[in-house]
Amino acid sequence: MSDKFIMRPEHEGMHRPDGSTNFNESVYTNGFDAVSPVGGWMRLGNRVNEGYAELSVCLYLPDGRIACQFQRPTIGSNDRFAAGGLSYTVNEPLRSVSMTYSGDLIIVENPDDLRDPGELFAKGRRLPGHVSWQHMAKSPIHGGEPVDDTVQTMYGRDFSLGHFNQHSRVKGEIRVGTESWTIDGHGWRDHSWGPRYWQAIYFYRLFIANFANGDGLMLLKITDKAGNARRTGVLLVNGQYEEILDLEVSTDWTEKQDPSFVRLGVLTANRKARIDGEILTLAPLRNRRKTEEGVLVSRIAEGFTRFRWGEQVGYGMTEYIERIEDGRLAGFPL
Repeated sequence: MSDKFIMRPEHEGMHRPDGSTNFNESVYTNGFDAVSPVGGWMRLGNRVNEGYAELSVCLYLPDGRIACQFQRPTIGSNDRFAAGGLSYTVNEPLRSVSMTYSGDLIIVENPDDLRDPGELFAKGRRLPGHVSWQHMAKSPIHGGEPVDDTVQTMYGRDFSLGHFNQHSRVKGEIRVGTESWTIDGHGWRDHSWGPRYWQAIYFYRLFIANFANGDGLMLLKITDKAGNARRTGVLLVNGQYEEILDLEVSTDWTEKQDPSFVRLGVLTANRKARIDGEILTLAPLRNRRKTEEGVLVSRIAEGFTRFRWGEQVGYGMTEYIERIEDGRLAGFPL
């Protein structure tokens, strides 16, 4: 644990909302099977001062389909993570958590249909779904509550006042209609709290992965409107985190300006690494928020990715977020 952060078992619990309209407390988990290419992610973000939670479930099925759900269920307090059929439980602080969803899932045969979510959500085929998995720690906690106001959180203090994350062993199952898959593999989780607008991020590139030998990575390159880039993250090697000193990102793009392949150069105090990521299935999502200046829109591209680090192959996520201004992606083609 860095001396810049405080992390106690009670930080796994709920935090008192401040007076900001956009206070958010959120948890995120992902999990992928170690053998078959199936898995996904779930997120629940309590925006109690706005009276709702952000619910996201996104599952990547072996044949390229996506099963998903996105809702804003009503909440009246920030005393727990449970809304819209999605719930999160701390089994043992800093060691084990569970996340479960039961409810309808929208079946997306062609991921491009997510570019017009209104049409998809109104007319898309739905099936009953269930996701349940348990995360068991395979790494130390990374992050926590900053020791003072000068310490930067992972995504920036205008996006969260506290944040921590952890690589995990994951076991559970996914059911979609009459189909089911066992998840026996690895994943990652995070928990953050504080004022948040997605549009506070100008653009970033985030990479999360786990490998069969237990190693992993969490790498972030985040850039502000002035072009200043900050690189942060860790490599997980033999159960311990190595903070990165430098990160280079090279992206191959599709005709629709979506990432399709990434090449990462990583430097820590102990090693240099070349890591490649092939995006297997991309969910092209958007977030919109009304402000006094108009509607701000961000692209959130969520890519199920197969990573290669030397001889090791693993699965995880590639996430590209950026503001859309005058119809243009702020970070493309960087």
